[in-house]
Amino acid sequence: MGHLSIFAAFRFLAALFLVGCVVGCGDTQNSSASTDNLPVETETSVLSNSSAIGSDSDGSSDVSSELAEPLTTAATLDLLTDSWDVYKDRFIQDDGRVIDWEAQDRTVSEGQAYAMLRAVMMDDPATFESTLTWAEVNLERRDASGVKLDHLWAWQWGQKVGTAWGILDETFASDADLDAATALILAAQRWDRPDYLELARTKLADLWTLSTVEIPIAVTEQGSDRYFLPGPRAAFQQGLVTYLNPSYFAPYAFRLFAEVDPDHDWLALIDTSYAALNQSASISTMGLPSDWVGLDIATGDYRAVDPLLPLKSVYSFDAFRVWWRVALDYLLFESPEAKDFLVAFLPELENQWRSHQFIAAVIDSNGQDIVDYESTAQYAMLHTAFRIVEPAIADDIWSQKLFPAYKNGIWDNDTAYYTQNLAWFGLASTAELVPLWFSEGSEEIGDRSSESTQTE
Repeated sequence: MGHLSIFAAFRFLAALFLVGCVVGCGDTQNSSASTDNLPVETETSVLSNSSAIGSDSDGSSDVSSELAEPLTTAATLDLLTDSWDVYKDRFIQDDGRVIDWEAQDRTVSEGQAYAMLRAVMMDDPATFESTLTWAEVNLERRDASGVKLDHLWAWQWGQKVGTAWGILDETFASDADLDAATALILAAQRWDRPDYLELARTKLADLWTLSTVEIPIAVTEQGSDRYFLPGPRAAFQQGLVTYLNPSYFAPYAFRLFAEVDPDHDWLALIDTSYAALNQSASISTMGLPSDWVGLDIATGDYRAVDPLLPLKSVYSFDAFRVWWRVALDYLLFESPEAKDFLVAFLPELENQWRSHQFIAAVIDSNGQDIVDYESTAQYAMLHTAFRIVEPAIADDIWSQKLFPAYKNGIWDNDTAYYTQNLAWFGLASTAELVPLWFSEGSEEIGDRSSESTQTE
């Protein structure tokens, strides 16, 4: 694990995700959640990808154009603050619902979890509470008779047939629940909220039961390994194939969960996560992670998903997050597995960058570009990873791709919900901020919250 203890790394994780301790953040209105909220009517203004910061005259807050140079710590914090304020105004309703304007104004559980993570980072307890409350009320999973199923969230909410709004798909997406649990643990420590920790533990118990699975070890035919599934077993285990999403593997979170939830062997998921990441990369001739992969239970081999299925084994918008999640494991825990993965599987994209300063947003398993456009979200995730193995490339990505795509607190355009989040996380997760964010005096949440677990 490196020289940081898990508790020390947790303190660092809490500090890393608490940028607001330096820059502060205004609260948003915490109105009550309801199941019939309609989308906020907001005029859409598509912004130019090549607009320079500081050139507008509408009175909005700008970040200095000198940001085109490699980012300083102070400039990064200013940018993160400005973009969070704009994101709240544009994408989060007063009641806490996060809106994806590019997908029929729907809400997904992932968006609620992302908002919670960012709210903790920016020391914004009101936004945290409102986004959590909205999700807890509106994304609650119930059976046909109305009985609550568990404490995980239905993944999709939006407009149904007619004028009604509500849950569109009861299935849970485990990455959202994982990120929400992480945010709850960090919030519990930051704001001294043991109730948040208890909710996190409750969610983790359900996540373990419903979204992890023991798979026999095919090579030895003895024993089994536990894997983290993208959702319910019934949906992702079909016959002899188990479908996995590499971007859902979050070793840093599993280390954190092990500290606050010792009843479950979260550390076992770290080994299978790295095994799956390394072995499934062979599906791509470039060694890139895929959005989706199939694990053959009989042989233990990874294979591309059947092309007839909606899940695709391509390097694309899901897979981008692999770089960020693995990089966090290195930044927080100095995980040698994380560093080895980045060193082993970034070179092909490094070569593309050095040759063309262009990396396509979708690349098939044969290494062929299948679209002719780029992705700001991808560049942000790569920025985090390259800061670890090739910092000069990270600086180039910032100045050539991320900076030109940013204007008035928005990346690309003001409907791009997913891009706003990945761009923000990509810039918030860099080693340069470690000395500023690390708080040696933070208390250990596992000890501090012990009273909340006692029964009378």
